[in-house]
Amino acid sequence: MQIESNYKKAAGFIRSAASQGAQLAVLPEYHLTNWLPHDPKFADLCGQWETYLQKYRNLAKECNICIVPGTIVEKHQNAKTEEDSLINVAYFIDNRGEILSSYVKKNLWHPERPHLTGSGDSAHEVVQTPIGPIGMLICWDLAFPEAFRELIANGAKIIIIPTFWTLNDCSPAGLKRNPLAEAVFLDSTLTSRTFENTCAIIFANAGGPPERGYAGLSQVTVPFIGPLGRMSGSEEGMSIVDIDTAILDEAEDNYKVRADLDRDDWHYDYRHNKTAEKL
Repeated sequence: MQIESNYKKAAGFIRSAASQGAQLAVLPEYHLTNWLPHDPKFADLCGQWETYLQKYRNLAKECNICIVPGTIVEKHQNAKTEEDSLINVAYFIDNRGEILSSYVKKNLWHPERPHLTGSGDSAHEVVQTPIGPIGMLICWDLAFPEAFRELIANGAKIIIIPTFWTLNDCSPAGLKRNPLAEAVFLDSTLTSRTFENTCAIIFANAGGPPERGYAGLSQVTVPFIGPLGRMSGSEEGMSIVDIDTAILDEAEDNYKVRADLDRDDWHYDYRHNKTAEKL
């Protein structure tokens, strides 16, 4: 939980990406603090969230690059109960250092639930950015197709997913079947979601020592092709990927998923198109 050291390492990657012409840098979930909620220092470090959010805003402006600084766990105090709560937040910061959007993790992984407060039934929002209309999800949100459906129904073309997903997230029974089960889950689901939703996915997963179960596999994924710039190892690193967004329109022309979702007689009842009568 070396928060300042982790920030400086991330800033180094971002400066390098910006110097090579990148327009957007995306970091993994929990990249500042790791996920160590039982450590007595964890909550106090989360209380520094505003300091590091401002540092990333300054860095985005300095480097003229948009940044999604993974997730930042924030500690807030309830004004009525004076009890602390933790939320896991992703921000989209534009190249002027302005915050265009924030998203609080909705679908909490089972071990997170005693420690984090999720975003409940709030809507998944889409925001216009210098790279186009984007939506953000976090880690385990990936497992829920409904989240993607809501975002693309609202016009998202690119879904950004900061993640802390390890091979050890699989159960002992699953690991016995396949020690790489979670890698299969990630690779297959990311590709499926791009075809199902005619969108691109920017997936930034935590890297670290393989003996500790880190999965890595950060990648940009698009329909027709699948992964671009996939980082096959688990080590920390950086990959710069060019996205030709024309491929998303080509995929929609072929599959017409968004067109079907937009029909008045669409037969699946997603939250985004519920009528007053249905409610």
